[in-house]
Amino acid sequence: MEQQEYATGAARTAGGTSDGCTGGAGRGTTAAVVVVRGSGPGPRVASGTGADAPQDAAPVRDSGSPSVAGLSPDPGLLRLARWFAEAEPGTADDLCAASLGLYPARHFGAPAGPVTGPATAAPATVDPAAPAPPTAEVSWWHGPTAHIPAPLRAREPRPAGGLRRARRDGAALPVVLSGAKPGKPGRHRKPERSRGAGTVPQDRSAATTAAERRIAARLLVAHPLVTASGPHADGFPLIRRHRDWLAERFDTLLGYRLVVGPWHARLHKAGLGPGATRRLEHPATGAPFTPGGYAQLALALALLVDAPERLPLDGLLAAMDAVRPGPGPAARPADRAELAMAFAVLADWQVLTDLPAAALTDPAAAGPTVLTVDRELARAVPVGPPALADDATDLIRRAAEAEPGTAVRRRLAETPAVLAADLPEDQRAWLRDHGRTGPAALADFLGLEAEQRAEGVALLDPAEELTDLALPGADTAAQAALLLVERLVEEVRPLPGETAGTDVPVPDALIDGVLGDIADEYGLPAGWRRDYLADRTALRRDALDLLHRMGLITPAPRGTRPPGWLLRAPAARYAPAPDLLPAPGTGRHSRPDPELTVPAPTAPRAGQPV
Repeated sequence: MEQQEYATGAARTAGGTSDGCTGGAGRGTTAAVVVVRGSGPGPRVASGTGADAPQDAAPVRDSGSPSVAGLSPDPGLLRLARWFAEAEPGTADDLCAASLGLYPARHFGAPAGPVTGPATAAPATVDPAAPAPPTAEVSWWHGPTAHIPAPLRAREPRPAGGLRRARRDGAALPVVLSGAKPGKPGRHRKPERSRGAGTVPQDRSAATTAAERRIAARLLVAHPLVTASGPHADGFPLIRRHRDWLAERFDTLLGYRLVVGPWHARLHKAGLGPGATRRLEHPATGAPFTPGGYAQLALALALLVDAPERLPLDGLLAAMDAVRPGPGPAARPADRAELAMAFAVLADWQVLTDLPAAALTDPAAAGPTVLTVDRELARAVPVGPPALADDATDLIRRAAEAEPGTAVRRRLAETPAVLAADLPEDQRAWLRDHGRTGPAALADFLGLEAEQRAEGVALLDPAEELTDLALPGADTAAQAALLLVERLVEEVRPLPGETAGTDVPVPDALIDGVLGDIADEYGLPAGWRRDYLADRTALRRDALDLLHRMGLITPAPRGTRPPGWLLRAPAARYAPAPDLLPAPGTGRHSRPDPELTVPAPTAPRAGQPV
């Protein structure tokens, strides 16, 4: 079905409705996206639903030339490649999220302690007439924390990719058996004991179904592209088994379109708008993509969507050089490292197979190689060709458009915390009116816990599975970031009774001093990386980058002098409980506060009364 839709040119932008009852793919958006794909070897024209469709698609060279023989590039993806090459790094990341939608969800882990009485988790069924929970009136600055004492922060490294385990309800049967083939328990797996003679078979079946659906939903939110032979193949049968129910719930709650084929499942996520801090990374090294790397990826996809199943590597490289857009920044020669990153991602997505190891480091020097192309997966990667967008900024804006309720639920499902101050007025009003029912329905769907505070709402994943970033983490940058943020909160958070805003400025000198203190105190005893200890600038850069991507700090607005950072209210959940009179820092990097410094007494001079 997806292959037929792509071939006929139908590509809709995901939307949805805010009432949580009805929805549909493509609803709640300002315009649909349609691409007219030619059936012959000549160039194809991208067009929109209106008369104002853009005509500035990148020129496509004659496909009959020897350099592109047998390959017919997609004009929309060629335009996308040009936009990538001309974009700034942050804009290129946002453009990737808007055009590919392959980013994973990101959530905080350990829940904070209760304020008073019941826990902070929102119940699955909420009475709209019931009074608001007391936690909704508590600020993150002064509320309960999930602080972990320093000696208890040792964590085992997280496995590479995927959910670590299939969590299930107490009455449910095992549904995903890690290490076993789908449908087979494995010869070393022992059967579980019965949970009691009084268990009703119908109840067990209902619990099993609910557990399977939740596992499948969580897998898709964490990995929007799941294949039957990939690293998450154990969960693919669950997605196929419950595809109708999952498609309806994703459509209703988030406006996402779910396409399930015989060999893959694709959740079409929408963009998150500018400043989403989502980027594509090398699957092996974790190195972030550059605008040039994104451009190489889009160029390759433009050719692979209609490529033959068997394709020589040198032919693909020659075709990419031939269809590179015209004069401008995008016309520079391909960088070998950027090209290798693009091929590594395509291999990780299983779009390309039979790649030799040399092609993942330097494709141009890999020698004669014939690649196997999965055109169905290549067509599943783009969310929708940018037929109606005028430029990269316009595409990022269009991809994030949705009705207020759908837009807020998307933020709740994909980001660590949703702060009311960050939302436009219509979305802020929706969150104010549906602050309990909206997060509760989504939390029940994905197996999360709602943490409501005066500044906003966060959906937590105590299992620490539904996130691409871990805090606390096992590596040096994550440990330094956690220590840094808790000490910054202790230094600058407002005292109880003061007007507490969402953000508090943090001087650069304070960041440098605190980071120097914790590096001296924890670096060598904790076995931190020697290169970080020798290069404090790199440690500062990576620690702040992690805190920024987790939404705990944010850059000061452009034009602020001096430029710096703002500490966000959710950062206080990682700090100890507030102290009315915190002791000043004692490390050698700390700077004394002149208002708190008491001058030492001096001896009286001769003739002066004591």
